[in-house]
Amino acid sequence: GARINGIVTERKDMDNFVESCLHAAAIWDEVKDRLWESGTRLSVGQQQRLCIARALSTQPDVILMDEPCSALDPKATARVEELIDELRKNHAIVIVTHNMHQASRVSQRVAYFHLGELIEAGDTEEVMLRPKTRMCSDYVTGRFG
Repeated sequence: GARINGIVTERKDMDNFVESCLHAAAIWDEVKDRLWESGTRLSVGQQQRLCIARALSTQPDVILMDEPCSALDPKATARVEELIDELRKNHAIVIVTHNMHQASRVSQRVAYFHLGELIEAGDTEEVMLRPKTRMCSDYVTGRFG
């Protein structure tokens, strides 16, 4: 992505740029001695952070994550959620999730959609603790969905 988008044009600069992306995705220490191995040899949680590093290589303003922790164990989920918290200092993060607990932990604002229609949106605490619509209330409390 960095080469295609002209972010890094010199081959000699690519190694440092890749390292900075891997640091930013909190995976450098785990892969620095295995850089020439296939990413498929990494754990699922490491693969997820590698994907985030790849996204960071294009220097996006917004990072969209679709169910970023759906296949992860609790420990790997915590690592990704910590990373999300760190990344939001410099990027807008949009997460699509069905996991209400995760949405509560990592977001400042949430939106509840049903069949493509926006039902409710607002500050996370407000929507999760005091939803304004019955449909949203039923969803966040587990009575629906």
